[in-house]
Amino acid sequence: MGLHLTGNKRKIVNNLLWATGGKVINLGGTLILGIIVARYLGPEQYGLMNYIISYVFLFQTLACFGLDSIEVREEAAGNVPFTTIIGTAFWIKVVLGVVCIGLSIGTAIIMGEDGYTVALIAMYSCYIVFNSFVVIRNYFTSLVQNKYIVLSEIFRTFVGIAIKLTLWALDCSLTWFVAAFAFDHVLLAGGYISSYRHKIGRMKYWHFSMSYAKYMLKESFPLLLTNAAVIIYQRIDQVMIGQMVSKADVGYFSVAAKFVEVMIFIPATIAHTISPVLVQLRQKSEEAYRIKSQQFMNISVWLCFLCCIGVSVISYWLVLYTFGTQYLPAVAILQVLSFKMVSVALSNAGGTLVIVEHLQKWVFFRDIFGCIVCVALNWWLLPKYGAIAAAFVAIAANLAAGYVADLLVPAYRHIFRQQTKALLLGWRDLFHIKQLLNS
Repeated sequence: MGLHLTGNKRKIVNNLLWATGGKVINLGGTLILGIIVARYLGPEQYGLMNYIISYVFLFQTLACFGLDSIEVREEAAGNVPFTTIIGTAFWIKVVLGVVCIGLSIGTAIIMGEDGYTVALIAMYSCYIVFNSFVVIRNYFTSLVQNKYIVLSEIFRTFVGIAIKLTLWALDCSLTWFVAAFAFDHVLLAGGYISSYRHKIGRMKYWHFSMSYAKYMLKESFPLLLTNAAVIIYQRIDQVMIGQMVSKADVGYFSVAAKFVEVMIFIPATIAHTISPVLVQLRQKSEEAYRIKSQQFMNISVWLCFLCCIGVSVISYWLVLYTFGTQYLPAVAILQVLSFKMVSVALSNAGGTLVIVEHLQKWVFFRDIFGCIVCVALNWWLLPKYGAIAAAFVAIAANLAAGYVADLLVPAYRHIFRQQTKALLLGWRDLFHIKQLLNS
């Protein structure tokens, strides 16, 4: 029997197709570009570049302040004019972005980084301010209209690839490549602005409200803490590898991480698309919401598990025929790190329910546990076992934060039960994926 889509179901499917198609194009282009750049720079310089990117990314969390999920939730609910929501979130991000640029440069100097590395960090960190325009992306997400943001991201990807291929052809130095990666965010901001002006209107109608800013900061503060913890245990591995092992090992780990980033788009896209739908469904029926949220979790986890097995099996050939023989030490890392996708799916699904159910008050306790596990295990294992240890730690940290901690927080124990059910019995919903689209 075919799938008959009308109304909201058609909107969900179209949004999912746009999100998935755009992500495939963007991640595919990024992976191909990464292969070219990695082969050109070699493990040492490629590792340094990824060290800088990961280092600055740690500070971006403060600029985001956990506002993205709150913005989507508030815009989907429709209780406040979207011009107030988007305008307030934008200016908060701009101010925090400027602060974060100063922090990233200052801490690099305090940590004793050499002058060249500090200069690269200063140059790359400037993108944080341009990242404030992600508020436009969030607004289109709340409308379940991924088409326009996807087109902006595809534009950024192809122009960015053209720039970096030009640098490669001109035999440019690492400095130019770091600058080009920072410029990607300028291109993306321009694409978001163009989409907004074409489909919505002028940004001059954005309104900043001090009272609403206080509300958004209060609502998002627990998410700032948890996002900081998440970013630490998602990105600190490459920084710690660079500090405790070598920049070349950062390069090997980054190669494995590139493939995993491509894989992770599956649970991220599903969660991003289903989130507004769950918000609206919960307002109508708690029982229907529980059924749909369980289906969402089951499908996310088990689709990812099947992908992990496949990637782990073909890891050697993936690395050999893409990044080349000089990056073969990344094979063992990829065989382990690929299973991070399952832990991310489990954590993302639980995190989505936390936001939908307005339970973010306790989310810091959920993720600080994962942060502690990540830093402690990396500090203990990296000097003994090298970069491969970081792959095991990445999985352990995700499971600690996104699953085990839910058992420890009373408000999240019902989510823990759903996650456990998904792990044990969720495979059965793989045969009924269409049910996820019925609402």
